[in-house]
Amino acid sequence: MKWFLLRRLGGALFVLLALSVVVYAAFYVAPGNVAQIACGPRCSPAQVAQVSEQLHLGDPLYMQYGHFLQGLFAGRDYSTGTGVLHCQAPCLGLSYQSDQQVTELILAKLPATASLAVGAFVLWMLLGVGTGLLSVWRRGRLTERVLTWITLAGMATPVFVIGLLLIIVLVTALQILPFPDYVPLTEDPDQWAWNLLLPWISLALVSAAPYARMTRAAMMETLAEDHVRTFRAYGVGERALVGRHALRGALAPVIALGALDIGSMFGGAVLTESLFGIPGVGRELVDAVKHVDLPVVVGLVLVTGFFVVLANAVADILQAMADRRVVLA
Repeated sequence: MKWFLLRRLGGALFVLLALSVVVYAAFYVAPGNVAQIACGPRCSPAQVAQVSEQLHLGDPLYMQYGHFLQGLFAGRDYSTGTGVLHCQAPCLGLSYQSDQQVTELILAKLPATASLAVGAFVLWMLLGVGTGLLSVWRRGRLTERVLTWITLAGMATPVFVIGLLLIIVLVTALQILPFPDYVPLTEDPDQWAWNLLLPWISLALVSAAPYARMTRAAMMETLAEDHVRTFRAYGVGERALVGRHALRGALAPVIALGALDIGSMFGGAVLTESLFGIPGVGRELVDAVKHVDLPVVVGLVLVTGFFVVLANAVADILQAMADRRVVLA
């Protein structure tokens, strides 16, 4: 297990380094006047020259990337025209719209996105895995066919359609839930959960469908293995086979899919945050793209990649705990 963890840690660090190279090349080594693109169309020639100096665009490419990495690991200084501003590590640059450090801007928006991601993740895992288990347990019956139709409908329905329907029914018609007005967890935990319940349900209904189908497929494959047939021959009940013995072996693909989804969610659920007015990372990304705020876009892409890599590393560890054969692979 120790060597397995070291290999996964080394692989994660290599992927993060490769991601930084790709992101830097995609945004800062692109054709055209990068300083003009980063500063925006309304910048004066003096402002464009200042941005070009801050980005060290006159240096060779390897030195430009070196300055970029220096900001991530050691921080860097930026000229403000009247003085010098030090950006502490991990420095992702300065927003050209607000002159705020991108790291601080992302950290301010991250709690709202994390609240949305974690709550929805718990709901869709419970709903998806539970639905998959129920369809396996009731396989060959009407219950399985109904659940299959429901999961197909969930996979085919966009989240904004589900969200709008829930707003019309639960908020406008029945007035059961309020329209979400994000309240930080530290201020009022009850209002925090109550106002996020509608976005959680919307994401869970859409995202649970792939988990239900994957759980069902993995469970059916596991139930056909030799050791499960041996348990059945010894008289182990179907409920115990499905819920205790087969489930553990079927969790590996579900954990892998969950890692990708939760990592991407921390990068911002753009449609959900925009629909429900949640001041998270997704809405910030939309605003940054609209205003061509290049440092913010780059920072958010890197943060999203970091969370995806981190979530996959955690998923590898959980898979190894659920199935020791993974350690030997």
